[in-house]
Amino acid sequence: MMSRKEWERVVAMRLVAEGRERLGDAAKRLGVSYRQVKRIWGRYRMEGAKGLVHRSRGRVSNRGIGKEEREAALGVYRERLEGFGPTLATEKLAEWGVVEVDHETMRRWLMGAGLWARARRRGPHRRWRERKRRFGELVQMDGSHHDWFGSGQRACLMNLVDDATTTTLAGLETEETTEGAMRSLWVWSERYGIPQALYCDGKTVYVTDREPTVEEQLAGEVPLTAFGRVCRRLGIEIIRARSPQAKGRVERNHGVYQDRFVKELRVRRITTIEGANALLQGGFVAQLNQKFAIAPASDDDAHRPVPEGLDLTTVFVFEESRRVANDWTIRYRTRCYQITGPRETMPRPKASVTVQRRLDGSLHMLYRGRELTFREVPLEARVKPKACTAAVEHPPQPLHRRVPSATHPWRRPFSRRALNGPKRPCEATP
Repeated sequence: MMSRKEWERVVAMRLVAEGRERLGDAAKRLGVSYRQVKRIWGRYRMEGAKGLVHRSRGRVSNRGIGKEEREAALGVYRERLEGFGPTLATEKLAEWGVVEVDHETMRRWLMGAGLWARARRRGPHRRWRERKRRFGELVQMDGSHHDWFGSGQRACLMNLVDDATTTTLAGLETEETTEGAMRSLWVWSERYGIPQALYCDGKTVYVTDREPTVEEQLAGEVPLTAFGRVCRRLGIEIIRARSPQAKGRVERNHGVYQDRFVKELRVRRITTIEGANALLQGGFVAQLNQKFAIAPASDDDAHRPVPEGLDLTTVFVFEESRRVANDWTIRYRTRCYQITGPRETMPRPKASVTVQRRLDGSLHMLYRGRELTFREVPLEARVKPKACTAAVEHPPQPLHRRVPSATHPWRRPFSRRALNGPKRPCEATP
């Protein structure tokens, strides 16, 4: 087994071996000196990937404490030190001359023997954080699950709140999904511009904890969700909040919606998500911003305008990579698509193309940044029915087995054939 650090070294040495990177670049990537990366490269050349595994892996430490001393320390603890903490117990054992160990080692021994339980940690002390100074420098984003219509039908309000001004923008969705997060950020970007950073929680819609694939490691990329890839294209940094209190501004803003928005829906007798979104976009959010938003400390706007010529429809998409088959078809979501052109940018078989599914449901294919034309074909169209029919109409004939005659030379014993020698052509059995 390799650690993450060792696997990163293997990936870096593979790039060097393939000529895609120099040792100096690999040293910067790994954060080591040039002399150290030369040692790593030499060991990789001599032993391959297994040569980068730590030499002490799986070996007993030379400074390890024996089993007899451990049992003696635990025996004294059971007899005379019951209820003592690990730190005080190690001091007493050293004072009595039983054994000298570190208090963390003693803690592991006691927990392994069931003589000590992990103490409950107190909550971390939280300090008040000052607001950001510029509008768009940090936008907090979260979903609020609530019974908005009072009928037991729970929905999720996708809410964005600016940290400097408390300016809010919200939309109602059935669940906190990636599509809902993309739509909310899309509306914010068109109305105010592209923010510098988003402050989100640890839901898999925004961030992921999975290990990077081999392709991502070779490309030097970190694992991202579909929403994370959209933010990377727009240059938006995603900051993960470790607690609800860390993004308290959007959490408190949820309470405003759960109070005022629910009452407004009941007064207007709105019971559908479409009607609720029409109310939000029809002036309700603007009234909240007029009442609760404040002026930022700095007049500079941190939002970046959407680049000229950039169509956000091509940015807020779901992207997946697919391999082209020998007949220029790909499979996507249990369907088969035939690539038809254009001829000058046709991908070769086994090449990788990017399949984009946009928020309007349309499907697009890209190869080296250029869009391809395609059409859907039924899966059964790829089967060759003529070959199957021919196999049924003309089944293979059974082979006739030739049986040698009773006087055939093969039927005589080997020793007799060896003594008499081969038969003359005139004596051979027909």
